[in-house]
Amino acid sequence: MLKKIQYNTLLVISLVITLNSASLGAGGASGSSPGSSTASPILPRPVPLVVTTIKPLAIIAQSAAGDAANIEYLVPANQSPHDFSLPVSALKKIASADLVVWIGRDFETRSAKTMAQIPTSKLVSVIDQIASQADSAAHDHSDGHGLDPHLWLDPNYGNAIAAEIQSRLGLPIKEILDQDSIQVLQASLASSADKTYLTHHDAYAHFVRAFKLPAGFPIRDIRGDVKGVKSQYQLRKTMASANISCVFVEPQYQGKDAAVIAAEFGLPLVALDPQGLSQPLNNHAYSEFISSLVAQFKACFQ
Repeated sequence: MLKKIQYNTLLVISLVITLNSASLGAGGASGSSPGSSTASPILPRPVPLVVTTIKPLAIIAQSAAGDAANIEYLVPANQSPHDFSLPVSALKKIASADLVVWIGRDFETRSAKTMAQIPTSKLVSVIDQIASQADSAAHDHSDGHGLDPHLWLDPNYGNAIAAEIQSRLGLPIKEILDQDSIQVLQASLASSADKTYLTHHDAYAHFVRAFKLPAGFPIRDIRGDVKGVKSQYQLRKTMASANISCVFVEPQYQGKDAAVIAAEFGLPLVALDPQGLSQPLNNHAYSEFISSLVAQFKACFQ
């Protein structure tokens, strides 16, 4: 009887040791130790991807989001956004984006069908956004909303676009070019209020209004297309009696017509970069971009 009790006691002890060993073995296999939590580690939240059609919107998005988002744009420097057809690589970027920002269907005509398929919660249509906020004073061109689509050239609109991006990403709302800086830039152009100039195309209505400059004479229309013979004749007739300071040329255009007019009237050619093609994408990109435009205008008037 005593032997039987001893045998059963040994059997129980052996079973306990076996169970404890199995438990420790399982803990070792999962990388935990006695007393440690077996909960999965909290992984960092992925940084959202913001895709814009054109670089000026990428400049605004980068300034708005800073390091809180990855920013990419679709239209290369040598392409006009009016005529750019989205390749497969662009469609893949759009599909993987958390937010897509474009100007609108009347500006980026060939992208309109693709953009129409994007949920509104994932899409910022800038011209629709600004049109809902703009007063009648902003209706200075004929477009789908009566707005000049080059909205990024007015810092007040730039701040409004940035605020929309920040809101969509759940970021604090902040100006990307504050009002004090805008006033300083305005003051730097105050002596140029009576200057006249030619622009390569009709794109600067928002900029000249924001910085209190006179409107220039455009060689091409708002889409960058060459005007008819009658319009070109009228332009030269106007120039003959105007005190023109320079002819602006833009890097994305060959500018042959601008060069011809400049040579005809003995005027200097001055580079003007309204799409910020030379502007690095950094957290202060928009303020640097607008400051560069102001400097380029001043180079014409000096």
